[in-house]
Amino acid sequence: MSTLLITQRRSRNGADKRQIDTLRSLGLRRIGHTVEHPDTAQVRGMVHKVRHLVEVTEEDS
Repeated sequence: MSTLLITQRRSRNGADKRQIDTLRSLGLRRIGHTVEHPDTAQVRGMVHKVRHLVEVTEEDS
């Protein structure tokens, strides 16, 4: 199963509450912070909601 490396690239200032909550659920705290999550439909859905704030790379494990 592959994993996703998710990096916050833009500030959450100006984002609505749902987007801020989604960033928090992903574990992102600040610009440049990177987290690793399994490639699941739930994680991809969360990433889709904040796609303008994050950068995603796939990593095979």
